[in-house]
Amino acid sequence: MSGLVDRHISFLEALRAAGMSVSLAEDLDAVAALSAVAWDRREVVRTAYAATLVKKQSQRPTFDTLFDVYFPRMVGDGVAREQEPDADRVQDNAAALAAFRDDLVDGLAEGDRQAMLDLAAEMLARFGAMPGRGPGLSSWSAYTALQRVSPQELVDRIAQALQVDRPLEDARVEARRRVGELTGLVEADARRRIAEEKGPEHIAQVAVRPSIDRLDFTAARKSDLEQMGREIYPLARRLATRLTQEHHARRRGPLDFRRTVRASISTGGVPLVTHHKPKRPHRTELVVLCDVSGSVASFAQFTLLLVYALREHFASVRAFTFIDHVHEVTHHFRPGADPGDVLADLAASTAHAALWGRTNYGRALTKFEESYADALGPKSSLLILGDARSNYADLHVDVLQRLAGSARHSWWLNPEHRRHWDTGDSAASRYGAVVPMVECRNLTQLGGFVHDIL
Repeated sequence: MSGLVDRHISFLEALRAAGMSVSLAEDLDAVAALSAVAWDRREVVRTAYAATLVKKQSQRPTFDTLFDVYFPRMVGDGVAREQEPDADRVQDNAAALAAFRDDLVDGLAEGDRQAMLDLAAEMLARFGAMPGRGPGLSSWSAYTALQRVSPQELVDRIAQALQVDRPLEDARVEARRRVGELTGLVEADARRRIAEEKGPEHIAQVAVRPSIDRLDFTAARKSDLEQMGREIYPLARRLATRLTQEHHARRRGPLDFRRTVRASISTGGVPLVTHHKPKRPHRTELVVLCDVSGSVASFAQFTLLLVYALREHFASVRAFTFIDHVHEVTHHFRPGADPGDVLADLAASTAHAALWGRTNYGRALTKFEESYADALGPKSSLLILGDARSNYADLHVDVLQRLAGSARHSWWLNPEHRRHWDTGDSAASRYGAVVPMVECRNLTQLGGFVHDIL
C-alpha cells in the first residue's frame, strides 16, 4: 500500500512541476474519488484523477502524459513479446519491415484503439531498440522506430482502405489524423520504457512537455501553435471578464472632501457617508511593433491576436511588423475573423516586413519613425515585441528614445529567457535601458502582462 501512496504523491508532484496547480484539497478529493472506483480498470482510474485534478482542457495533454508514465498500461515488451514465435518477423530486415507496414495499414484502417496501442508497442519493441548505448543514454528511441517504419508514407494506402464510405480527400485527412495518433502512441510507449529504466521522475523532468499555457513560444511545434491559437480567445474572454470586474470595483474616484463634509451636517458633523469625485475615463491608443523573423514570429502573432481580442479596452489599436523593414498589418484583424485565418494572413505578410531578410532593429526603428511617427502621441502606448537580436547592426538607440518619448507609456516583451539576454548579438540591456523590457515566453506570462497594463 505504501508503494501506491508514494506513486500517488510522486504523480501529484510531477503535475505541479509541469505547471498544473494541485492543492491539498484537490489531493484529498482525488483520494476520495479513487476510493470509490475499481482499481482494476485503468481508464476509470485516469478519469477519477482527471475529474479532481484537471481544471481546464489545455492541461489535459500534460496530465495524460504524466498519468501514462506513473501508471503505465503494461511493462516490458508487452504485446510485442507475445508475438515472438515468428522469428523472421522479429528480425529487423526488409521482409519483416514490409510485413509490419502491411499490418500497420490494416490496423490503422480499422481504427481500433486497442489495435493501435498494440501496434505502437510492437513498433517500438522491434524497430526502436538501441542496445549498448553509453551511460546516461536511453536504450529506446521513438524517433528511430518512426524513421525506420515511416508511417507518414502510408497515408495514401490507408486512405484507399478508408475510401469505401467517404470521398478520397476526407479519407486522406482521416488517414493523416490516425498516423498522427499512432506517432503519439509510439512516443508514449518510449516514455514508458525509459521510465522503467530510469524511473518516472526522470521522464517527468526531461521528456514531458509543459501544459500549453506554459510552453515556450520558441519551442512550440506546429500542433502546439494550432492549440495556442485556439487558447487565445478563451484567454481573452477570461481576461476581459476579470478586467471588467476590477474596473467596476475601482469605479469610484478620489474622495470629494467638500461634499462629504456638507453631507455630514445632517448627522451632527459625523461623516457616515463618503462622497467621491467622478473618475475620469481613460482609454489607451495602443501601437504594437513586432519582430516577425524566425521563431519570434509565432510569439508576435499570438501577442497580436490577444491584443486584438481585447481591443474593446483600447481606444484604437495599430499593429506593425518588421524584420528590417516596417509593414502595417492592422487591416488583418477584421471583427469576427477566424484566428486561424488571421494567423495565416500574418504569416503571409512576413515577406513585406523584409528587404534583405536579416533582422535589423535599428533600420526598422528608423523606418518606423520616418513613415509612421504620427501613430504615437500623448494618449498612445508603444508595445514592442521581439528578442532584441539585431545581427550586430547599428541599434539606433536614439531613435527608440524619441519614439518612447512621444508615447504616454512604452513596454518591450522579449520571448527569450532572461538568462539569454545580452548573449551573442542580443542588445536587451541597451534597449531595456530606454524601454522597460519584460520576459514573456508563454501564454501565462502574456496574459499576466496584458492584465497588468490594462
